[in-house]
Amino acid sequence: MPDPSYLEQTIASTIEFSGVGLHSGAPVQMRLLPAPAGSGIVFRRTDLDNFEIPAVGRNVAKVSYATSLMRQSVLISTTEHLLSALIGMGVDNVIVELDNLELPILDGSALPYVEAFRQVGLKTQRRRREYLRILKTVEVREGDKFIGVYPGEGYSVSYQIDFPSPIGKQGFTVDLATRNFGLQIAPARTFGFKEDEQMLRNMGLIRGVSESSAIILTRQGVVNGPLRFDDEFVRHKVLDLIGDLALAGHQILGRVVAERAGHAMHTALVARLLKDRSAWKLVTIAPEKMKATLATPASALVTVG
Repeated sequence: MPDPSYLEQTIASTIEFSGVGLHSGAPVQMRLLPAPAGSGIVFRRTDLDNFEIPAVGRNVAKVSYATSLMRQSVLISTTEHLLSALIGMGVDNVIVELDNLELPILDGSALPYVEAFRQVGLKTQRRRREYLRILKTVEVREGDKFIGVYPGEGYSVSYQIDFPSPIGKQGFTVDLATRNFGLQIAPARTFGFKEDEQMLRNMGLIRGVSESSAIILTRQGVVNGPLRFDDEFVRHKVLDLIGDLALAGHQILGRVVAERAGHAMHTALVARLLKDRSAWKLVTIAPEKMKATLATPASALVTVG
């Protein structure tokens, strides 16, 4: 796979997936198609006359159980794992076709997407990638829950969680500039407690869950082990956050910190960030300044516009 650089990228050829939606339980066929430079990530409902919904903050639906997009009452649900893989692997432009309202859950992680990208390869495009460089602090707080984004080099994400036993408190930090998404974050699966299953099903959720698509827990331990990481739970929260922040429309240059947050707070941060035009600027990275680690000093950046 080519190393992500200062130029935009798309997938080299079409990729197909099939499965069921985590919450709807509905069968779905999905295709990822190469897209022109500058087009971004666009979802397309093939069952609704190819209706398109760009993956940007203004199209976020008001739901808390997953990150969903809506435009003109058309819904695309549970987008976060795919969006995380696209950002994490440096895919800027892609068309996502699906024939139902919810993306397939697959194995509950982003790993199937990463493996598919590696198999087909990525195509470098003739357009400089624009980054959202953070200029000042933006935060969202809700009781003891918190998320904030701060100026910083690279793109680091730090998450702290505190769940009932057997999870407890976990923390994890990753810098996407190190290119370790596929190894450190992508394999981490979604999770839930067995005791909450009936309540969630009564709410119309997790109708497509199975032991092959999520980590199932009881108070005594993991039902369907082994875990892929000792701290797989917090790594999955990082995975979700990276996907949700993709709705900013650009890779971020800055530092993100979250504590006991969730999808609603993740997307609230995106909305607050985009609303405050003084908090960021779009920049490109000059090719002669590009570093292998993508640690980008201000001297390497060129303001767009």
